[in-house]
Amino acid sequence: MNSTTFFLSCLLWHLIFIAGLHRKNLAYAAGGQWVVLQKSIGITAMHMQLLHNDRVVIYDRTDFGKSNISLPNGKCRNDPTDLALKVDCTAHSVEYDVLANSVRPLFIQTNTWCSSGSVAPDGHLIQTGGSNDGARKVRTFQPCGICDWVEIANGLLAPRWYATNQLLPDGRVIVIGGRSQFSYEFVPKSTTAVVSLPFLQQTNDPNQENNLYPFVHLNVDGNLFIYANNRAILFDYTKSVVVRTYPSFPGGDPRNYPSTGSSVLLPLNNLGQPTLEAEVLICGGAPRGSYAQANSGKFLPALNTCGRIKITDTLPSWTVEKMPLARIMGDMILLPNGDVLIINGAAAGVAGWELGRNAVQSPVLYRPNNALGSRFEVQNASSIPRVYHSSAVLLRDGRILVGGSDPHSTYRFTGVLYPTELRLEAFSPAYLGPEFSNLRPKIILPFSQIKVIYGQILVVRFSVPGALSKNGVAVTMVAPSFATHSFSMNQRLLVLGGSTTRLVSRSVYQTTVSLPKSGIIAPPGYYLLFVVHQNVPSVGIWVQIQ
Repeated sequence: MNSTTFFLSCLLWHLIFIAGLHRKNLAYAAGGQWVVLQKSIGITAMHMQLLHNDRVVIYDRTDFGKSNISLPNGKCRNDPTDLALKVDCTAHSVEYDVLANSVRPLFIQTNTWCSSGSVAPDGHLIQTGGSNDGARKVRTFQPCGICDWVEIANGLLAPRWYATNQLLPDGRVIVIGGRSQFSYEFVPKSTTAVVSLPFLQQTNDPNQENNLYPFVHLNVDGNLFIYANNRAILFDYTKSVVVRTYPSFPGGDPRNYPSTGSSVLLPLNNLGQPTLEAEVLICGGAPRGSYAQANSGKFLPALNTCGRIKITDTLPSWTVEKMPLARIMGDMILLPNGDVLIINGAAAGVAGWELGRNAVQSPVLYRPNNALGSRFEVQNASSIPRVYHSSAVLLRDGRILVGGSDPHSTYRFTGVLYPTELRLEAFSPAYLGPEFSNLRPKIILPFSQIKVIYGQILVVRFSVPGALSKNGVAVTMVAPSFATHSFSMNQRLLVLGGSTTRLVSRSVYQTTVSLPKSGIIAPPGYYLLFVVHQNVPSVGIWVQIQ
């Protein structure tokens, strides 16, 4: 090979490399990257929960007939009350192993359709309610790798369908609402009767409800922020007393099922301060009357507004912002760096069987610390529409696991606008892009899962390939959420206080942080702990606070 040929060959390979790198970076620079993980998990992901063994429990419903994955070892579900199939040898729940990218079918007996869930302080999943023979069931799932569902008959005092769960500071779970249930109760049971919650009846629209799956967040004073339809209260569940009534959302349009928006409690900062502030963000939904219009074949545009309210203020008020993309049935996920990802959903119609139109396939990033008017950024679009009965959860490596979408009363793969979706995807936010590799921290200490106590001073050691920006280091704790119907129950992000960072050795640093002092700030259980450097998070480690 002569020098000219060699030079041209090198130039060609250099151009190919740069072009490939440029394309790869473009995917992230424009707003993240999508990868299909599984072409079929056999069921549609109506409900998802990440557990501390890095496996995600996923389940659907049991009353539509066969799924696309068989139960193992010749098992069959025998259910004389099932409306579709009395004997069913297919699975309606699976366990997805994130690290192995594999799926294991699980056996669930009764109907989990539109149910709710929480993770107990010891790490097992508590699942509550559903439809038909599942409406009063409590089901538990231990993250042991080979375990399966255990069902508790009459575990609930009332049938709960479209209810919301919240883990409490004492480790119990409160189950709130549900179709025609204007009340709440606890798991484990602590009374022999349900407790009335008139607010749910007051916000119930007889024609379309709009108070199902109410948005519930544990406030920093131990009371519950409860939002239904277009109104919110601060509720003392220990005394069954409304502590405060908040202003209605400006405009008066509904935000709960079937006018399904979404909500998050924004990251809690300054945990060591005497006065701790808490803010709630609610985005999307449908104009009032959309449900009736959709049922008559007219699909109104979804709402393009978000409302933000500081629920700890003496005189709280809503700040309304406009999203770049109108959205109904969108999921809102807290990212480890404190940003909010709005993902999935549609631009018209409402939630329900085939009542949504114009899938919104581009996520939107919301940066709560930016100035008003500069908080939203549209991300790269998925090729897969995710509408009714889709879900999303944060993984330990910072990706978002996305699944589901089935707006039909049975599985339908052809001849419909939005076929039943069995594929599982991961969305990698831009912070996972190669251009941020020099900023990305790696936690060295603790080495693996640890147990901690309230108020503990925790030493975290980490490395950074490039130069460290000391002012750009934070340690966050994220509670893994139970995701269904566009609301992530128990989702919570804490920015740990008292951080001091120093150099230990070459490219290795140590930071010392104070853990939350009580279960009011951080209910007991498992959290993902991240080191964040200039908004780029590490891979998380599991910590159990007790």
